[in-house]
Amino acid sequence: MSARLLFVDDEKDMREAAAQWLGLAGYAVALAGDGAEAAARLEAGDIDVVITDIRMPRKDGIALLDSVLSHHPGLPVILLTGHGNVPLAVDAMRRGAFEFLEKPYNPEHLSEVVERAAQRRAVTRELERLRMPDAAHATLAGRILGQSPAMVTLRRQVERLAKVGCDVIVTGETGTGKEVVARALHDFSGRRGPYVAVNCAAIPAEMFESELFGHEAGAFTGARAMRIGKFEFAHGGTLLFDEIESMPLPMQAKVLRVIQERSLERLGSNRSIPLDLRIVAASKTDLAAASRDGRFRSDLYFRLNVAEIQVPPLKQRRGDILLLFTVFLNNAAERHGLTSPPLTERIAGLLEAHRWPGNVRELKTVAERFALGLPSELLSGADAVAGGSLSLAERMAAYEKMLIVDAIAEADGDMARVCDVLGLPRRTLNEKMARHGILRNDARLR
Repeated sequence: MSARLLFVDDEKDMREAAAQWLGLAGYAVALAGDGAEAAARLEAGDIDVVITDIRMPRKDGIALLDSVLSHHPGLPVILLTGHGNVPLAVDAMRRGAFEFLEKPYNPEHLSEVVERAAQRRAVTRELERLRMPDAAHATLAGRILGQSPAMVTLRRQVERLAKVGCDVIVTGETGTGKEVVARALHDFSGRRGPYVAVNCAAIPAEMFESELFGHEAGAFTGARAMRIGKFEFAHGGTLLFDEIESMPLPMQAKVLRVIQERSLERLGSNRSIPLDLRIVAASKTDLAAASRDGRFRSDLYFRLNVAEIQVPPLKQRRGDILLLFTVFLNNAAERHGLTSPPLTERIAGLLEAHRWPGNVRELKTVAERFALGLPSELLSGADAVAGGSLSLAERMAAYEKMLIVDAIAEADGDMARVCDVLGLPRRTLNEKMARHGILRNDARLR
């Protein structure tokens, strides 16, 4: 659904021109001639972003801003101002305005600012929904958070596959939330058995067989009593092999047989035990490539790869960063009995510009430290300007750095391709890299 805007200006021609431009950009636009009319229009509660001139009769833009902050918290307000009103607009931003633009403004720039404001409003609305009782667990959207196209697609995949019951491979970088996806596949499947997670990287090679298959009393030295393994314990439910690429090759052959036959024999027993379970395999590596290289059994890969879900890294879903950070921040503050510190525009800018090599796990750690008031390299100095805003120059520099780092990573360090993608001469690119402290190899590793 497109964002719904309220454009407020006492000049009719300005209102109509803005409505036409923003309408062509895909927004639904309502109009008001002054702050009083706008305040009455806001009572309907269906506006996502307010764009208002400052100097207007009856009720000006500053008074409207105060009214919005008091009666509609979380609703972004963009101020439009003439040159003489810049100090007033800057002060208004410190009080809570989302952004201000000087007249005459560039319509394309206005659209960009409106898009950011609309994304911020969507985050606010999602947070309000998640605060409803049991919302974080009752729906898939409350479990797998995010409004970006990548996450919408991911939820559709999980919803479709959850009820099918086939085996699934879940791939993604470290910290993206692969186990969250695996757990959702189980919880929304209707299976009544348990969800059992096995971290293949944490089990010593000599204990793998006993952990998975279980054993009878006396099966080996030290086996004093019968023990049920992970396969049998997951009967009726879901068994997750996390970091399955770490499973020893000899063990993979035995696991393959159990998956194919859906039955096992405990160590020291000849009795076959039937199994009813779903297998989910999570991996941070490309299992297809690993099977071609001989690092993973190709027959096991093909048996597991009935369906595959790829969890996107955080850098591919930047629109979800503020939502996730705020959720983690509020959860951490509540858990420690604290009040959540304010999320200023400066902090938001730093979060959105960061590369997030550790993905959602890294974001969660930063949010927890911020909730506890502990220092963070990413947000260092942000508390010193709390209530302030990231300057235009700072925003542009952070965004430029992010684009360059992303381009180098995507081109795998091929600087000729980077220059071509960014449309920059090599000398200019080198100067920008030096200015932002970007090292070619560091960028490739991110």
